[in-house]
Amino acid sequence: MGGGKVTVKALVTGGGGFLGGAVVRMLLDRGATVRSFSRGSYPVLDRWGVEQFHGDLGDAAAVARAVRGCDIVYHVAAKAGSWGPYREYFRANVLGTRHVIAACRAAGVARLVFTSSPSVVHAGGDLEGVDETVPIARHFEANYPRTKAQAECEALAANGPDLSVVALRPHLVWGPGDNHLVPRLIARARAGKFRFVGDGRQRVDVTYVDNAARAHLLAGDRLAPGSPVAGRAYFISQGEPVEIKEFINRILAVAGLPPIERHISRRAAMAVASVLEWGHAVFRPDVEPRLTRFLVSQFATSHWYDVSAARRDFGYSAEVSTAEGLVRLGKWLKDSPPPA
Repeated sequence: MGGGKVTVKALVTGGGGFLGGAVVRMLLDRGATVRSFSRGSYPVLDRWGVEQFHGDLGDAAAVARAVRGCDIVYHVAAKAGSWGPYREYFRANVLGTRHVIAACRAAGVARLVFTSSPSVVHAGGDLEGVDETVPIARHFEANYPRTKAQAECEALAANGPDLSVVALRPHLVWGPGDNHLVPRLIARARAGKFRFVGDGRQRVDVTYVDNAARAHLLAGDRLAPGSPVAGRAYFISQGEPVEIKEFINRILAVAGLPPIERHISRRAAMAVASVLEWGHAVFRPDVEPRLTRFLVSQFATSHWYDVSAARRDFGYSAEVSTAEGLVRLGKWLKDSPPPA
């Protein structure tokens, strides 16, 4: 046999999703053989030549089938949101991560990139310029950060000589293809139901989707037993915090919508969220309230992070600037506008 180029076989859980799809696309661009594991089927992945495995993260056998034969796993899939029963978040985020780890070990996969969230360190107050030494929060306003924190801890604890693990914490991922943050923002703005909590001058990190995806590939490339990235978590962002009000109004501007100027105090917003959560828990438990305490705490505080560790350890940088990302987002919204 000749000494031809070895093609990396990569699995992306949640490969049909927003961030997962961007990771898949970048892997394909560099010549990798890619498969996806998700609950549904995605025609775009078929067009890209991606092998699709279907199943639930809570199904250990289904996860094992998808992992078998791969060289690296990017575990991007998760149950997100700020509402829902703990058992559902635990099954997807904690139990699912356990199944991915077990499958990697059983199949001899040596590298695992775990997608975490900065919300695992957010306890409801301001976090300004902190690095990865800030501890995991002890109090959470929602089951998503609560279960992601547990999953991240278990993923990093699994790092060892046979399985190298890194956790990435991209913050507020946005851009073309977004099926959550931007469409919901636009819908609420059009309906006149959006208010800034406080004066809107809180500073937060954001991450353009291609930058977040590229961070996954760069970190995965550096993974090896004993390498600087193995067993560590990293914040990922544009590296330049933005004011919430300014950034949201810039998104609305590229969507052709007027800026929002309405405000509500944090105390009033938290009171409204508490009432809405109580009402939905009693009468509409399957429907997410339009405002939750988790969302209030996210909008009412500054939370931005030092990304110098990612720059140092695996060469991360935000190649797509926020300004360029907004231009690309505007073009996508023009070509594929969300429902009115």
